[in-house]
Order: sequence, then C-alpha cells, then structure tokens
Amino acid sequence: MPIEVESPEQLGYDTITNNLSESSVADRRLSDLGVDLSDLDDLLLCYGDHLGDPLLRAAVAAGGDGLRPEDVLVTPGAAAALFATATSLLEPGDHAVVVRTNYATNLETPRAIGADLDIVDVAFDDRWRLDVARIADRVQAGVTRLISVTCPHNPTGTMFDVATLHALVELAERSGAVLLVDETYRDLTHGTPLPVAATLSPRVISVASMSKAYGLPGLRVGWAVCRDAAVAEGLLAAKEQMVICGATIDEAIAGRVLADRDRVLPPILDDVRARLAIVREWMAGQSTFEWIEPDGGVVGLMRFAGSAPVDAAAFYETLLSTHGTYVGPGHWFEVDDRHFRLGYGWPTVAELRAGLAGLSKAGLDAPN
Repeated sequence: MPIEVESPEQLGYDTITNNLSESSVADRRLSDLGVDLSDLDDLLLCYGDHLGDPLLRAAVAAGGDGLRPEDVLVTPGAAAALFATATSLLEPGDHAVVVRTNYATNLETPRAIGADLDIVDVAFDDRWRLDVARIADRVQAGVTRLISVTCPHNPTGTMFDVATLHALVELAERSGAVLLVDETYRDLTHGTPLPVAATLSPRVISVASMSKAYGLPGLRVGWAVCRDAAVAEGLLAAKEQMVICGATIDEAIAGRVLADRDRVLPPILDDVRARLAIVREWMAGQSTFEWIEPDGGVVGLMRFAGSAPVDAAAFYETLLSTHGTYVGPGHWFEVDDRHFRLGYGWPTVAELRAGLAGLSKAGLDAPN
C-alpha cells in the first residue's frame, strides 16, 4: 500500500516541519501520564496470559456495560486485532461487506485472503453518511461472513448515530454475519460516545487501542471485544499463530493507564477539542478547501472545493518542499487526490497553525 512507503516514518520526520498526516494525539512519555509504575521492577518478563494482562482486560471491560474481562482479547495494537478478525473469519471465496473509505488493513487483509469483497462507498456529498440500506443490499443471508465499519470514522472523523448502530447489529444478527466495528477513536468522541458495539450483541466485534486516543502507539497494545465464545476462540487462535502472547511489560503499563482513564483522558479530550476549534476557525477564513467537520477522533478528510482541475501532484510537492507541511493524500484511502486527510491532534499547536497556513498558500497555487 502507498501509505506504507509514503508514511512519515519512511520519509523521515526530519524532512517534515509541520506533520499534519498523523492520525493520533501527540505521542506521550510515561511521565506525562502520572501513572504509578513503581512496582514494574518486580514484573516477571515471562510469556504472558494469552488473552492479555488481566488488569488491562478488566479495564477494557469496565468501559462497556455488561462486559467481562474474558470477553477481551489483547493484541499488539488494533491493527493486529483487525488482522486476527479477518483471518479467523474469512477464507478464500468467503463474502464480506466493507465500508470505504477505511483503514487500509480492513480492506487489504480480506483481499489478501482472497475473500469476495463487496465495497460500500461513503461520499463527501452525502456528508460521509453511512446508509444501512445500501449495506443491507450487499449482505447475503447465510453467506456473508463479515460486515466491516468504523466509528468514529477514519479518515473522515464522522460518526453514525445510535439508531444506525442498532440497525447494523440487527442486520448482522438477521444475516448470520459478524459485525466488526473499528472503534479506535471512540474515546475521542467530541460529543456523547456510542455504546461499545460489542455490548449490543454476541455477533459484534469491537476493536480499539491505546495508540490513537492515549498517544501510546509505542506500547503496541490494542484489543478485540467479543461475547461469542466460538468467534472469540477463533480470534485467540489467530493471535496465538501470530505472536503467542503480547509483550508483558507493554500490557502491564497499558493496564495501569487505562484503569486510570477517568483522570488521564479528560485533558487529552480538552486539547483535541481546542485544536479542532483552531481548524474550524481556519476553515471559516478560507475557501480553497472544504470538509465535513469531524464528530470524533483527530482527523478529517478534506477536499478542494469546487470543480476546477487541480494538479494534485504539484500541490503535495509544493506543500512539503516549500511549506514544510505533510498531509495524507487521498489515494491512501482509495479516493482521488483532490482529497487529503488532515490530522490535527499530533503536531504542536504552533506546527498545526503553520501547517494550516502552508495549506492555504499551497492551495491557492494548486488549481490549473
């Protein structure tokens, strides 16, 4: 995937002054979080519980009504949970319905398996709205194995409402499919979060992590939540084939942070919402770009306003080489390069403002 070879890590962070391509809050040091880790000197670095650290699983379960720690499988990041979901549920020729745009793993892993993939595209002109009826039209009762959605959505930051979530759950139950809800940004919802989808039905898998909302991607800790014993057993088997178990120290640290989420998360949310206000103000003062304002997360999918031709390659080149600013081009998400993902949670506020100014300057020169 182009997103891999074009990632900031591959380009080199020293080549980017204003990095507006990242999809998480700012990376944090452990000292930033104020969590007591004094007992970790005595942590035995053995093979850990294959399901994951018990304290961490209990903290995840505490985030959803009626969840138990045994409903939680800890994985090396959300990406591994998504990979385990696809590989445990799909075989070559199996049918899956995936909403696009989407995180690349949710598209590429089913394709690599050889699944029969039905794509349901969401569109800017529909305000990225998820139409359950269109998904239902693609679902084949007794045949479709997987329905894959994200909420809050990556890369648009938009959300569906609770009625839509219930309709998706009912569709999965009616058809016999498993509903995968990638909830990586749920803890960064700007309004009231939806319930953890897995609390609504055993036919649902909820996936999230410590990376995007907590700024701890270096821990490589994510999880899948599922209340169906057979599906959960398949997820565990897939994890064991990949990594046996997670990193003991990573999971121990993550468990302490997540158990303290009521203290750790509010200042992160306050900062994210303040940054969104900066972008909102910038958007109101320019007319080159447009977006549907995000409901959650730290990203939004922008596009050039109007229908005038745009030399997208020249725009991205000028944006980086002249203005030191980097964004995620549309082809990362299988849309055209008139679109780009803007990440506003990772850079410093000064870098965010400078990057937005660079976008304004580069955007004015982009139309042919």
